[in-house]
Amino acid sequence: MNILLVHQYYLEKNDGGGSRFNEMTAIWADKGHHITVLAGMVHYNTGLKNEKYRNKWFYKEEYTENIEVIRCHVSEAYNKNFLGRFWGYLSFTFFSIWAGLFKTGKKFDLILATSPPLFTGIVAIIISLFKRVPYVFEVRDLWPESAIDAGVLKNKLIIKLSYWMEAKSYRYAKIINVLTPAFRDTLINVKHIAPEKIIFIPNAADFNIAEHVSKDFNKELFKSEQGLSSDYFLITYVGAHGLANGLGLILETAKKLCDEPVLFLLIGTGMEKEELVERAKTENINNVQFLDPVPKSEVFKYILASDAGASILIKAETFKTIYSNKTFDYMSCKKPVLLAIDGVSRELIETANCGLFVEPGNANDFAEKIKLYLEDRDMVTLHGENGYEYARKHFDRKVLAGKYLEELEKVVKGGRWKVEG
Repeated sequence: MNILLVHQYYLEKNDGGGSRFNEMTAIWADKGHHITVLAGMVHYNTGLKNEKYRNKWFYKEEYTENIEVIRCHVSEAYNKNFLGRFWGYLSFTFFSIWAGLFKTGKKFDLILATSPPLFTGIVAIIISLFKRVPYVFEVRDLWPESAIDAGVLKNKLIIKLSYWMEAKSYRYAKIINVLTPAFRDTLINVKHIAPEKIIFIPNAADFNIAEHVSKDFNKELFKSEQGLSSDYFLITYVGAHGLANGLGLILETAKKLCDEPVLFLLIGTGMEKEELVERAKTENINNVQFLDPVPKSEVFKYILASDAGASILIKAETFKTIYSNKTFDYMSCKKPVLLAIDGVSRELIETANCGLFVEPGNANDFAEKIKLYLEDRDMVTLHGENGYEYARKHFDRKVLAGKYLEELEKVVKGGRWKVEG
């Protein structure tokens, strides 16, 4: 198949961040399928633009064999404020539509759009109508609800526009993939989407990377090289440092554990990082260290060197519906999960018996759960092993990528591109 993927945040090579589609498209490409990606020029965490994209509307490159990426202009106002980010979405919408219509030079069998942002759905719909090929929509997060709950989206007009885009994205799609059972329930019971239109291919653990990195990996040597003392129980957080992530919880918990042999390592970047770093300095929180984003293979080294991994979001109803990407990375590395996210993520770790639930925003509870691990290292090992085995059985990236591909092939074999109803 020739697949056109609309993904504003598709990562560059060796970039840190959510790499779901980088990993899946690599698997599809190995099977002989060709993927063209319409992606943005601004990194979703840093809001920064690589120098090679300066003064360019488009930048085309062969990512790997069978994967071509067309980077499309995104306004550099993206990271200034909400209006700047909204303008960034609009600029990507315009330039990615143009690229999809005039810069690809291929006949596609299918268009796949992944959201957020919802604008990717609009891009896919327009290209689908012009090129007369079916389109599939993926829901990685429930927008606009999650943006509203996080306090990011407040303008009533833009909220109304977002709900309109959401409805159009669902209606025009041949099938809709959701990443959690809660998303599926919401689409059926609240959004009134026909159940037969919805498939469930969740986030997953990339065992290929985990096993490659863990081969001949020396934990103590790596920690020594990074200046990380083996005297501490190391808890690693990997991911965005944004408003929704609520990483102030880690700082509050660290203060409560200042007399315990515990060290927090925060890897990543985002709009809140500078403030977090400054707060740690001002309040003399010395048991928290910050690192800039590193390539995925390096991320796994830090996870393997850790004793536990942390997955955190602010307390919000919408976040009860999501699986945290980083949780699967921890599971693939046999690390227990300290999970400050309620809902389906909590159900996951409790079903797998692979971690401890922390009440979101509650530093006292977080500190007490860490003390449980300090007092019972056998439980640390057990939870790590349980998570690995459960993820192997239910969340293997390679297996799920294959299932996803089967669903896409069904759409193509259906032979109809027109919107029904």
